[in-house]
Amino acid sequence: MLTVNVICVGKLKESYWTQACREYQKRLGAYCRFHIIETPEHKLPEQPSEGQICQALKAEGEQIRRLAQGSAVIPLCIEGKELDSPALAQQLSELALKGISTVSFVIGSSYGLCDEVKQSGVLQLSMSRMTFPHQLARVMLCEQIYRAFQIQNHGRYHK
Repeated sequence: MLTVNVICVGKLKESYWTQACREYQKRLGAYCRFHIIETPEHKLPEQPSEGQICQALKAEGEQIRRLAQGSAVIPLCIEGKELDSPALAQQLSELALKGISTVSFVIGSSYGLCDEVKQSGVLQLSMSRMTFPHQLARVMLCEQIYRAFQIQNHGRYHK
């Protein structure tokens, strides 16, 4: 059974986002081992310099790489590839067929992800050219992962 991790920089603050993620986590239990892994966001001053941001992203990146070690990494970034739901399902199927047992999707902080994390990915994924709050992006990603497994298993959820 495939293990799917969603590695997130930062925590969910509102209970409704947490409840939504838990619902998809429960549903995904039938298809994979699904984990949401939170890592702390590096503390920055109110108006950080470019250097401070780069240093924070690098520190967050080191933590992400440790958490994602041994898995196929799929970082979410604006410059990534936009896929429709069937294409995401196909990507997950292809990774499993290649013998990959763990896939780690990565959502960065509000400043994004360091280049090393982006470049380590088997696929750079963009949810949209629009900007979403990180909490909403996490829920949307969980839903799309669930939809991908429904597509793979010919479920009625995806129409």
